Amino acid sequence: MSAWDAEYDFVVVGSGAGGMAAALAAHDAGLRPLVVEKAGHFGGSTAISGGGIWVPGNPTLTAAGQRHDPDAVRRYLDRLAGDRVPAARLDAYVEHGPEAMRLLERSRWLRFFWVTGYADYHPEYDGGEPLGRSIEARPFDTRTLGEDERFQHPKTITGPLGLWITAKDYHDLAMVKRTWRGRWMTVVAAWRVAGNLVLRRHMATGGRALIARLRMALKDAGIPLWLDTPMTDLRTADGAVTGVEVRRGGRAQRIRAHRGVLLATGGFEHNQRMRDEHLPEGGRENISAGADSNVGDGIAAGQRLGAAVDLMDDAWWMPSVLHPSGAVIPLVSERCIPPSVIVSASGRRFTNESSPYVNFVHDQLAGGHVPAWFVMDAKARSRYPFAQILPGQPFPKGFYSAGTVHRADTLAELAARIGVPAGNLESTVERFNGFARRGVDEDFGRGASAYDRYYGDPTLPNPNLDTIDRPPFHAVRIEVGDLGTKGGLVCDEHSRVLRTDGGAIPGLYATGNTAASVMGNEYAGPGATIGPSIVFGHIAARHAARVAESGARR
Repeated sequence: MSAWDAEYDFVVVGSGAGGMAAALAAHDAGLRPLVVEKAGHFGGSTAISGGGIWVPGNPTLTAAGQRHDPDAVRRYLDRLAGDRVPAARLDAYVEHGPEAMRLLERSRWLRFFWVTGYADYHPEYDGGEPLGRSIEARPFDTRTLGEDERFQHPKTITGPLGLWITAKDYHDLAMVKRTWRGRWMTVVAAWRVAGNLVLRRHMATGGRALIARLRMALKDAGIPLWLDTPMTDLRTADGAVTGVEVRRGGRAQRIRAHRGVLLATGGFEHNQRMRDEHLPEGGRENISAGADSNVGDGIAAGQRLGAAVDLMDDAWWMPSVLHPSGAVIPLVSERCIPPSVIVSASGRRFTNESSPYVNFVHDQLAGGHVPAWFVMDAKARSRYPFAQILPGQPFPKGFYSAGTVHRADTLAELAARIGVPAGNLESTVERFNGFARRGVDEDFGRGASAYDRYYGDPTLPNPNLDTIDRPPFHAVRIEVGDLGTKGGLVCDEHSRVLRTDGGAIPGLYATGNTAASVMGNEYAGPGATIGPSIVFGHIAARHAARVAESGARR
């Protein structure tokens, strides 16, 4: 192929946090990067996520006084993923994470804060951190984007009158009926709404704020971003990747990539054929909160070149509720509601309801408990938010019509409505109530971990346990949802894509959910999807720059 429509040094396919961070790293290293995005909006799944970043030792944590012990982090990751992830990949993540974040913070736009207290998902493990290592982008007025504001991913949740809250704010606001801090947050919320009306701000938080800030950094650096530009194939010569084929403006174009192509195209969560082929029974139905454009393009492109894949049978699972509109509502804080249990079709509990969401669904799938039922009493509905429904508000009628929610005055009647043995449900609740009175869950240890307690009720002896005894009782159908798939292209410590024989494919890199997760089957903490995506995108760009410096030719 002698004719190229455009030439760059480093072509990034996908505009999520990993892709944008990689483009910034490439630019900093003296390369000319291009970002291509098949959707009409930039940001991918990052833009519709909570936006947390789990990168131990990053500048925000250091400035806040958190001590960084790389050996402790490494022990923690080894406990989580050591049997599924090569040591060199784990080492690279721990070693290069801080420098990747330092580079981002050199931009005037990229500013973060520590979500203090949001524990690692397994803080009790050696090297785990009860105070957490997750950071979040500071809220951002997206009017600053100018003409690019209209190319943001639409909001998935819209607060009344433009109310904006961070993950840390939500932790407090969820206790509005229980703590003074929660009540104070209502004052803060009212002030923010008033500020929006007066100043006409368009405030973004979480993933939207992170992506908006990254977009501003790209603009400062003069890095082009092409939207509505799907990659149709990779170009190769002598076994090396030399560029990409895309469709732009209705016609095919060939883009030369002198130093490499980074695939940051997300997972395959919205590709039903791949879900059916790879994911386990019970997890194949597409109940995903990932970006609609994630259909495995990058993974398939790599496989056509002989790339190996791994972890294809796993996902970033998330217990979820299906809104009558079809929207997927992830359940994170809700599973910590004290007067509640989650039961299987047998009417029995099967795991710690408040455990990290990936672990919860792993146990759900292993036992075949699909669907499961979230059972709560009137106290739970009056005190705590649930599935975007405020405390004290009734479930909308559409939830009942869809069979998602059932209500009854007795547990026996509720059991009949959801088709579980009444005796089992009654005995399960009775046993749980005994644990709640004593403050110790003798079956599954609910509330023993700092992670469990983060979203619990701090006014109770055990923040995750309270008696289920006040009618009416509710049961909500819990689906196996996900935030994206975990499986993808096998990469080495340089983010190079590896063939099935173990050799690297020259010029081809991958990050994010396009690559097999560095977390293996586990999840280190809040932001352990976005964090590795940023770090391995950075590593890929740096490696491509070193190839350029060495004068290597492809």
